Amino acid sequence: MRLTLAVQRASRRRDIPSDLLLKRWARAALQHVADYADGAFELTIRVVNDAESQALNRDYRGKDKPTNVLSFPFDPPAFDLPGQVSKHYLGDLAICAGVVASEAAEQEKVLHHHWAHMVVHGVLHLLGYDHIKNSEAVKMEALERTILASLKIPDPYAGER
Repeated sequence: MRLTLAVQRASRRRDIPSDLLLKRWARAALQHVADYADGAFELTIRVVNDAESQALNRDYRGKDKPTNVLSFPFDPPAFDLPGQVSKHYLGDLAICAGVVASEAAEQEKVLHHHWAHMVVHGVLHLLGYDHIKNSEAVKMEALERTILASLKIPDPYAGER
């Protein structure tokens, strides 16, 4: 499988994982759940600060506060546009470095483990998974656990239920 990952860093925090780790985590999610018949995927991860996360969350979800990860799946047009986005493009993730760091500290999780969880969670959203209904949440969380376990990362939901 080939993954092309563009990483944009709009946060000045120094504890943001490397592009290599972000790609490793995204690839793990794709390898577990994606139909990769032609073996190619593209996506963008934008690491944002609290202000940008809050603006995106307010404008796209109606929630006026920063959040850990937002996903923006690419919805290709029904017709081909020359020179436009690749058919392999999944979409964009906006991950708020400050919120991820705060959550990791509050939940007493290893920071990189929580980052991995946010990347996996976001990629699953790009692939159509959701957690609005309880039945969907159970399925999505089970996938997250499996993917993270393959990366030797403990269950992010341990102790929550």
